[in-house]
Amino acid sequence: MSRTYDSLIRGELVLPDRILADGWVAVSAGRIAGIGEGEPPAAHAVADHRGDLVLPGLVDGHMHTGSAVGFPGIEGATMSAAAGGVTTCVDMPYDVPRAVTDAGIFREKVEWVERLAHVDVALYATIRKHGGLAAIPALAEAGACSFKLSTYEYDENRFPRIDHITMVEAFREIAKTGLMVSVHNEDQEMVEFLTAQAKAEGRTDPIMHCRTRPPLAESMADGEIFEIGLETGAHVHMAHSSIARGFRMAEDFRRAGGKATGEACLQYLCMTEEDLVRLEGFGKCNPPFRTAEEVERIWEELLAGRIAYVSTDHAPWPREKKVYKGDIFAVGAGLTGMQSFAPVMYTLLVGRGLSPQLMALYCAERPARFHGLFPKKGAIRVGADADLCVLERGDFTFDAAEIRDREDARWSPYDGREVKARVAATYLRGACIWDGQEVLAKPGTGGFVPRQNHDTYIG
Repeated sequence: MSRTYDSLIRGELVLPDRILADGWVAVSAGRIAGIGEGEPPAAHAVADHRGDLVLPGLVDGHMHTGSAVGFPGIEGATMSAAAGGVTTCVDMPYDVPRAVTDAGIFREKVEWVERLAHVDVALYATIRKHGGLAAIPALAEAGACSFKLSTYEYDENRFPRIDHITMVEAFREIAKTGLMVSVHNEDQEMVEFLTAQAKAEGRTDPIMHCRTRPPLAESMADGEIFEIGLETGAHVHMAHSSIARGFRMAEDFRRAGGKATGEACLQYLCMTEEDLVRLEGFGKCNPPFRTAEEVERIWEELLAGRIAYVSTDHAPWPREKKVYKGDIFAVGAGLTGMQSFAPVMYTLLVGRGLSPQLMALYCAERPARFHGLFPKKGAIRVGADADLCVLERGDFTFDAAEIRDREDARWSPYDGREVKARVAATYLRGACIWDGQEVLAKPGTGGFVPRQNHDTYIG
C-alpha cells in the first residue's frame, strides 16, 4: 500500500547538490519524509508553489532580540523572521537588563522563547566581565549553541570587554565544550582615541563613524583573538568581518593549526560609506560600512569559500534611537535585517549571475552546521525539520512599513530598495507560518532548539 503523507510542498527545490525544477517535499510529523521531482505521491494537503523557488528555511546566525527591550523582544523579532523566510534564529546573549551569563538566566530565556517565539530559536551564552568562568560548563550543558565575547565594551554589565587574561582562560574552558566562541572584533583603545579626537575637532557627522572605526581596528582585534585561539585550541570566530583581510587572516591561522573562522553580514555585501552618509543614523552599525572596493573584496572571499556564513546582525532598536541629530556618536549602532535578508540576498546573487544554491549554503546550511543545529536544521534533506522559505521571483520594492515587529522597529536601511524576489510563504516544521501577507504563527509556535552536537568546527 502506498503511503499518504501529511502534506506536500511543490516548487523549484534548491537542494544542497542540485535544483529540482518540478520538485516536491513530502512532510510527516513536521519532518521531511521524502523529496522528489515530477508526479508527487498522495498527501492529505498540498501547497502548490510551482514557479517559485523553495529554499531551506534560512538560519540567521546572528541577531539581537533583547538588546533594546529585553526578553519580550523575542516576540516581534521572530514575527519578522517568519515574514522573512527565517525559520531559525540564533540569538545573541546581550539582553537588557542582564546578559545570559549563567545557566539560570539561560533557562529563564528558554522559557520566554517557548512562550513568545514565532520561529525556532537557538541561543548564545556569554560570561561576566569578572568571575564568570565557572559558569561555562553549565551553560554548555543547558544547550547553548555557541559563546560570545567582545574586545570592545558597550556596557560593563550587559556587553563588556573581556580583558586578555580572562579571555585566554575563557577560551580554554570553552574549548573543552567543543563549541564555537564568537567575538565582537574591534580594538577598544583605537576606537576610543579616534572618537575622542573627532569630538574634540567638532567632527560628529555620519562619515566619522567610519573614520573612527577604521579597518585596522578590526584586523588588530582579529589577530588578538586568533592568537589566543591558537594557544588554547578554541574554535574562534569573528562575529562579523567588514574587511576581506579578516577572512584571509582566519585562513592563515587555520594553516597554522588553529580553528579560526568568521562571518560576513548582509550589509557588508552591498552597503558602502556613501550609504552611511545617505542613511545617517539608520545606516550605523559596528563595524561600519566600508568602501565599494571593499565590498567587492568581500564577495571574492565568499566565492573563494573563506567565509563561514552570512548573517544579518539584526538589532531592532527603537526608531528614536536611530535618528541622527547632529552627533553620529549618539546614535545606536545596529540594523534591522531579518525580513529583508532573503529578498536582498537573492537580489545580490541574481545581479552577479550566481545560483540560489549559494544562498541555501551560506544562509541556511552553514550557519546551522557552525551552531551545531545540523542536520535538524539548514537543508532540504530527508529527516530534517520541514522548514522552508518560498521566494516569488519578480520586480518588487522592499517596504519597511511592512516589517512585522513592534511599531518603533519598522525601519530598515533597505527601505525602498528594488529587489528581485519576495517571501511568498514560510514553513516551520511543515506548517505555513507566513502566507505572503500575514504571519499565521502564534507566539509559542516556535521553540528553543538546543545544540544537536558539540563539534561545530568546519575547517
